[in-house]
Amino acid sequence: MRAGSLMLLSAASGVAALIYEIVWFQLLELVVGSTAVALGVLLTMFMGGMCLGSLLFPRLVSTRRDPLKVYATMEAGIGALGIVVLLLVPMAGSVHTFWSGHGVLGFLLRGAVAAVCLLPPTLLMGATLPALARTIKAAPSDVSRVGVLYAANIAGAVFGCLLSGFYLLRVYDTSTATYVGAGINFAIAALAGALAGTKASRQEQPEITGDDRSTATGNRSVYIAIAFSGLCALGAETIWTRILGLLFGASVYTFSVILAVFLTGLGMGSGLGSLFLKTVIRPRLALGWCQLLAAGAMTWAAYTMTASLPYWPINPSISSNIWFNFELDLARALWAILPATVLWGASFPLALGAIATGGQDVAASVSKIYSANTLGAIVGAIGSSVLLVAWIGSQRTEQVLIGLSAIVGLFLVLPAARVRWPVAALGLLLTGLCIQTVPLMERVLIAHGRFAASWVGKSDIIYAKEGMNASVAVSKFASGALTFHVAGKIQASDVPRDLRLQRMLGHLTTLTVEHPRSVLVIGCGAGVTAGAVSIDPQVERETIVEIEALVPEAAAKFFHKTNFDVLATPKVQVLIDDGRHFLLTTKEQFDAITIDPLDPWAKGAASLYTKEFLEVIKQHLNTGGTVTMYIQLFENTEEAVKSTLATFFDVFPNGTIWGNPYQGKGHDMVLLGQVEPLRIDLDGLERRVDYRGDSLMSQSLTEVGMNSPVDLFATYAGRKGDLSEWLAGAAINQDRNLRMQYLAGMGLNEDDSVAIYGGMLAYRRFPEDLFVSAEGRVNSLRDAIRRGP
Repeated sequence: MRAGSLMLLSAASGVAALIYEIVWFQLLELVVGSTAVALGVLLTMFMGGMCLGSLLFPRLVSTRRDPLKVYATMEAGIGALGIVVLLLVPMAGSVHTFWSGHGVLGFLLRGAVAAVCLLPPTLLMGATLPALARTIKAAPSDVSRVGVLYAANIAGAVFGCLLSGFYLLRVYDTSTATYVGAGINFAIAALAGALAGTKASRQEQPEITGDDRSTATGNRSVYIAIAFSGLCALGAETIWTRILGLLFGASVYTFSVILAVFLTGLGMGSGLGSLFLKTVIRPRLALGWCQLLAAGAMTWAAYTMTASLPYWPINPSISSNIWFNFELDLARALWAILPATVLWGASFPLALGAIATGGQDVAASVSKIYSANTLGAIVGAIGSSVLLVAWIGSQRTEQVLIGLSAIVGLFLVLPAARVRWPVAALGLLLTGLCIQTVPLMERVLIAHGRFAASWVGKSDIIYAKEGMNASVAVSKFASGALTFHVAGKIQASDVPRDLRLQRMLGHLTTLTVEHPRSVLVIGCGAGVTAGAVSIDPQVERETIVEIEALVPEAAAKFFHKTNFDVLATPKVQVLIDDGRHFLLTTKEQFDAITIDPLDPWAKGAASLYTKEFLEVIKQHLNTGGTVTMYIQLFENTEEAVKSTLATFFDVFPNGTIWGNPYQGKGHDMVLLGQVEPLRIDLDGLERRVDYRGDSLMSQSLTEVGMNSPVDLFATYAGRKGDLSEWLAGAAINQDRNLRMQYLAGMGLNEDDSVAIYGGMLAYRRFPEDLFVSAEGRVNSLRDAIRRGP
């Protein structure tokens, strides 16, 4: 069989596999949550299924069967199961209806859901490479062709990653992407079936259906080495994705760029390793040198990403064309991580060549190397993301990985050295130097992320830590102002415009409910919104759900005066969990719910704004209950804002918009929704806030320039009836498309807030049926709205 046909099959299979991987992770995040633990479970199930499939194939499938017929059947099965997963995952969410729970039990439930959904198709995916390997002669001189097939598969994966992240999911949705992936699988199956049965479609393989025990004991060192290669690769990828996510901005497009670069390096390395294998005499020794050089390449990546790239003289917002930023991000990612990924990619064919024998089933050799590499990758990914980064930080974790890679390399290289002890001593000395070269995560990068270079020296970063799910920092300026940073972005502060928004969000949540006894706050931030909720005397119980444990820690330490020491208030309970998953699993009802997530372009944020989740919120509101949501207009697009509003009004047709303009122009705003039509008694709120007394609520509002109910509700910016024309054609943000994050991600460098807000206000009409007052406050409010901010 021509090598080109096999490479085409392998590449196309890689395209489909990455489409599925990205789609499945997006679907399953909605069900199991977006915490590092939940994502670790998903990754384990995905990679674990592929590992198990690779191990089982040579044991269950006889070498006498035509490998391309088997391969065609598996590819067709993957396509069919891909469609089944698309249908099954949304149904899996209904398990929460019958069982709710958090902590360990909730974690186990998430793992079970992920396993049921992912295991069948990933088993088949893992078996595809061993199946193709059986088309290759069972001879050491030909085993390099397996590495070429592996390289072709990874090249296809790169294309699949970019195709799904930048086109299929941005323009269409998970259904369309899945159907494209399934169509590719079915086309592969048809082509492989057509090629099956030819004389060249299979090579002479020994009949081995069980475990091949002819492998020499010395090959264990190869399995150990390739396992640690996978461990270091995925462990480093986890850390580098976090760091580059800070540096580039953690949008869905950023993660596609990083993954594409990582896969590109692996594919290039596998191809080069396969070519090298044809001439190298001692592949075991070459494998050892790859691990030693990878230790140096990891040092390069760690130093470059932490001590160099954040200080490149770059201001991403100079160009409003986001595609120029993608080009810049691609170049920086290649500069930092390509060397290490090439070496890890080369390790696979070299390991395969090191164990190849003429009497062994090629599929058995491939499955053992692939499985060892994948098992190591699982340990590396989970160990880094769930344990090491939160425990010892990125710097120490990278140092551990560098040390492991160097030790494994020396383990393979030293037996071939004529003078072992001097070589060992020199190797350990160089390893020590590499470890010492890894710098600490720069505080300015943790705080300011993609704008780190332009913020150097402008503030004193008084707190900076890496958490399991996000990095958190607090900055203090010369003026005394404090800013709160999450994931490399200012999320809250005590400066007037931010404080005004946060207080508005909290007070609108409770003041528009007659008896707000129980309130849910999703997203703690600096705690200012939660604090505004807590000081309402009618609130008896407040639940704060925050995904990162460091957030309430920093908020309590540095913002306790601004947030009324909310985190030490007895009626307040803090839960560390994914907000969406919490509301899906709890049976508790609330009088009010407020949501303040990360920026709309941040990966995962859109899941809190989908139509399906808003319906869940509605189901958890008591009669007369209210929901409020924060919406930013800067670093956003008009299409994304329209999508958010249209989705909200689709679920809460009585919803209203309340603006927080800055210097008289648009900046951000609050959405407020109720099932029942909203009626606001301005006179009653005057008495409830007790502006003439010394209540904490009056203090909170007057501090941000709202000295009466008229000042608070003069922020009215419109409702569904006003904006029907403006919202015509807006895309609904749904679980199956998460449209908002793809639309907003294109506006990362834009600030069209003035134009967006002005366009909305052009349709605003005074809501005659919304406010009541026996003391003339409605007329005062009408005048205040007419005057504008």
